[in-house]
Amino acid sequence: MKLSHAVITSVDRDDLSDLGAAHWVHTIQEIRRINPETTVEVLIPDFQGRKELIAQITEAHPDIISHNMETVRRITPLVRSAARYETSLDVLRQVAESGITTKSGIMVGLGETPVEVEELMDDLRRAGCHILTIGQYLQPSHRHYPVAEYVTPEQFGIYRQLGLDKGFTQVESAPLVRSSYHAEKSALFLQKKVK
Repeated sequence: MKLSHAVITSVDRDDLSDLGAAHWVHTIQEIRRINPETTVEVLIPDFQGRKELIAQITEAHPDIISHNMETVRRITPLVRSAARYETSLDVLRQVAESGITTKSGIMVGLGETPVEVEELMDDLRRAGCHILTIGQYLQPSHRHYPVAEYVTPEQFGIYRQLGLDKGFTQVESAPLVRSSYHAEKSALFLQKKVK
């Protein structure tokens, strides 16, 4: 496929004893074997906080490991059925301690306040997170959590600048931003970091 940067994700594999960690490792290894020039970004689940499974991923040495916080601390129990705020921070902290570039993403418009978004940014920076994406939450169906607010483009711009001021190396913040939005910029960041 001649990709210069690949973003790999999957559904949770709670049906497997290793929660799918071996699949992640084999995928990273195969990309490295077939095309060692391709930078690899993986968007992983929290592996239920099992450090040994997260270590398997870091030991496979993808270039970027992303794990999404999704929302602020107060709203997490309302919109994340199994994941926990602190567990997600622990995942990112473990990844950062391994020396791998870390990335996370959130959705806004769920009823959070700007102060809560700033607190989340601070939590992410303390955990060692380098890259942040912020996008507008859109309700997938009537059964999902409702949209509380459509955040203005100006507020997204404020969040972007705030994140950069707090030390994130890259912040993508706009209504249509998603986890892998402009992921190729992450690859460019990695190239600059190596030089």
